[in-house]
Amino acid sequence: MDQEIITLSGTIESVVFRNEGNGWTVLEMDCEGELVTVVGPVFQVCAGDGVRVTGAWVNHPSYGRQFKAESMERSLPATADAILKYLSSGAIKGIAGATAKRIVELFGAETLEVIENEPLRLTQIKGISQKKALQVNEEYKRQFGVRTCMLFLQQYNVTAAEALRIWKRWGGSSVDTVKKNPYILCTPGLWISFERADSIAAEMGIAADDACRLEAGVTHVLRHNLYSGGHTYIPYDKLGQTAAAMLGTGRDDIERVIDGLVAEKTVFSCGVAGRQAVFLEDAYLAESYIAGRLMLMLQLSPPALGECDGRIAELERELHIQYAARQREAIATAYNKGLMILTGGPGTGKTTTINAIIRIYEQMGLKVALAAPTGRAAKRMTEVCGREAKTIHRLLEMEYTADDLPRFARNDRNPLDFDAIIIDELSMVDIMLFESLLRAMKLGCRLVMVGDSNQLPPVGAGNALRDMIDSGCVPFVTLDEIFRQAAQSLIVTNAHKIVRGEQPDLGCHSSDFFFIAKHSPAHVASCVRDLVETRLPAAYGYSPMWDIQVLTPGKKGELGTGELNVLLQRSLNPPAETKPELKAAGKLFRAGDKVMQTRNNYDLLWKKENGEHGAGVYNGDIGIITAVDKRTGLITIRFDDRIAEYPPEGLDELELAYAITVHKSQGSEFRAVVLPLYSGAPQLLYRNLLYTAVTRARELVVIVGRESTIAQMVENNRRMLRYTALNELLKAGGGEN
Repeated sequence: MDQEIITLSGTIESVVFRNEGNGWTVLEMDCEGELVTVVGPVFQVCAGDGVRVTGAWVNHPSYGRQFKAESMERSLPATADAILKYLSSGAIKGIAGATAKRIVELFGAETLEVIENEPLRLTQIKGISQKKALQVNEEYKRQFGVRTCMLFLQQYNVTAAEALRIWKRWGGSSVDTVKKNPYILCTPGLWISFERADSIAAEMGIAADDACRLEAGVTHVLRHNLYSGGHTYIPYDKLGQTAAAMLGTGRDDIERVIDGLVAEKTVFSCGVAGRQAVFLEDAYLAESYIAGRLMLMLQLSPPALGECDGRIAELERELHIQYAARQREAIATAYNKGLMILTGGPGTGKTTTINAIIRIYEQMGLKVALAAPTGRAAKRMTEVCGREAKTIHRLLEMEYTADDLPRFARNDRNPLDFDAIIIDELSMVDIMLFESLLRAMKLGCRLVMVGDSNQLPPVGAGNALRDMIDSGCVPFVTLDEIFRQAAQSLIVTNAHKIVRGEQPDLGCHSSDFFFIAKHSPAHVASCVRDLVETRLPAAYGYSPMWDIQVLTPGKKGELGTGELNVLLQRSLNPPAETKPELKAAGKLFRAGDKVMQTRNNYDLLWKKENGEHGAGVYNGDIGIITAVDKRTGLITIRFDDRIAEYPPEGLDELELAYAITVHKSQGSEFRAVVLPLYSGAPQLLYRNLLYTAVTRARELVVIVGRESTIAQMVENNRRMLRYTALNELLKAGGGEN
């Protein structure tokens, strides 16, 4: 492969393939009489365009020699023949074929100037009305605007796909908007980091102390902590200190900026736990609404359904079981209250209790909905409850606005038609999704929230389950009795020991919980590979891909997800001529690889084999790559029964998933979990993380590493620090609703 970067000039003869979503295009170009195949991410190119492409020659294994374009400059066709080819290609909506020929015959090389500046002259052509002429003019200007935007942003290394998102957001004013304030590129949804926007601003000559930069820096710190750290607010003093250090400016200057943003209501501020807190608007309004709505539900609780003991006894006779005292308390609370939380660790009977609540609700004629935050959690809820459970996104009916922004069809103006909703795995639900759920519930609808408060907080912002319990304002019942059958499982008994701060039993070799001592990270990694590849499949018949999941505390180091995924990919899915592969975002993806989606993508389309289709792949979804098209850069992935096609610029949302972090495993359950624990950063080695990892396994846990590390984690009872305000807002009597 010749990697020399060169520039070619010519005229586009034909567009062979175009992905409208990401701009990936395959075209044929006449370059000094030679027909050249050009591939790359470009938008709005048509036959007849004159172009200059910069890139390198590559040899595709199936399609031969191609020119892979990194950038492209376009010029409008100048000759009558080129203009005819351009218009005949359908480049401008409303003109094609014979109509294009008649226009060019009349106006010749001046055709495009007429379309842009004197569109009414087009009415001289048979079949073109005044209305159609103006529509053609508008479409031409729109396309010209997209090109202008792309050419302007190209000089700052903004990709074609990013430029299209910018154009969709600000249209014809895109260039002026970015010139005025390049930090506007940090707007959520454009996926351009503050660091990149800062670099673009510096190239434009914007000063380091410019107000736009300081304001963007403050909001960047808040946004980074919201999405990466889960903090719904940052204390005022901490925000000032962090932003000043990042921006290289004085603390006083930053505090003046914060005060200005608060005055403009760009950010919000109030007292929380004795400190002044600063929020982004979405986080402030979400926690405020949640608190207010929960207090309203408590005040306007639906009428009690009456005596419950008889119904519980009837269920016991029908099902030939006997509920424990705490289970009876939970069933009665759900029966007589409009709002409750049910918590408990593994083996304490949460599923049995949920099923009893569902049966009693249905006996009373209530219309009940079941939901969970992830597809895997919803699928498991369906299996154990015998009724369909949906993801919360599906329950709320995700749709899109005219601006292609995601929203829920079910909201306070179009509420769900249910009398009771039961949500499982509430510890995973972030405040934005929880707010949307509460907004979509009609007044009087009962809400039962189920979760394990000892698990990690959600990947997203907030800590709603823990905050509600700590506030003491929301009725909750904790199941703490381990039932006899569950007590035979070391997974269950060790999980409860870990929560109580006791060391787990590591010496048993005849149960479902094993410890294998290894004395170096390399030996741990080698053992993990052998367990996944051969030992566990041979002993238990497990599929290395679908049944076994390696969980690890962090991403870095020999036992982080980065190194382990490379090792396991090499063992479980080695390269072969029949497995196409490509590199993207610093990672190698190969047909057959196990991968995970790393952030919510509401735009990504999927389909099922039964013809059903929809949009949305979410943070934590795990799938298998079924196809890799090296020519177009498209990757096809199967997520359970959904099949999604990823464009090249979407691959940065994917990671290999042979090994994943414990945080990313929340809400999932695997037949077998392999957990390497040797050493690591203290902030990653703590009790709740170990507990969460162990409770992800349904049948088998194997820990590989050092016993001292396990002891260290059990002793370290620090909870993951999150700045959240819901607890305080509930204690204060609620927020806004």
